[in-house]
Amino acid sequence: MRIEKRRVSRTVRGLAATAFGAALLALSTPAYVHHSGAMFDREKETTITGTVTEFNWTNPHASFRVDVKNAEGKVESWAIEMNSPNNLVHSGWKRSTIKAGDKVTVRIHPLRDGRPGGLYVSITLPDGRVLGGSEPDRSAGGSSSSSY
Repeated sequence: MRIEKRRVSRTVRGLAATAFGAALLALSTPAYVHHSGAMFDREKETTITGTVTEFNWTNPHASFRVDVKNAEGKVESWAIEMNSPNNLVHSGWKRSTIKAGDKVTVRIHPLRDGRPGGLYVSITLPDGRVLGGSEPDRSAGGSSSSSY
């Protein structure tokens, strides 16, 4: 009887340790899944103007797409990554702030590899409201613009 209690006790402790380890591993997933912002060139700022085609109010990052005419007149779809919806709410955003068809002007830190996309800095909404960073410095030499 005494040997059987020891076996049960060891088994229970082993199962508890295994369950604790599994729970710890499951909860640590976001820490190793989260990517860095190294793909964005934070030394540069680009302003794009175009039409919203998609808005995703999702975790861990909200995002949206804007169709923008490039210098050759060809329409490019720009993918813009944002902060989490929870943080965006504190900046005045709602799930309904932008929708497909809205004409917007967006300031971003562009992708380093030159593809059409970037990290959200601010947006001028169709009604003229600006959400995000301060007004752009029109005298800054490093920013470029595209319009639709």
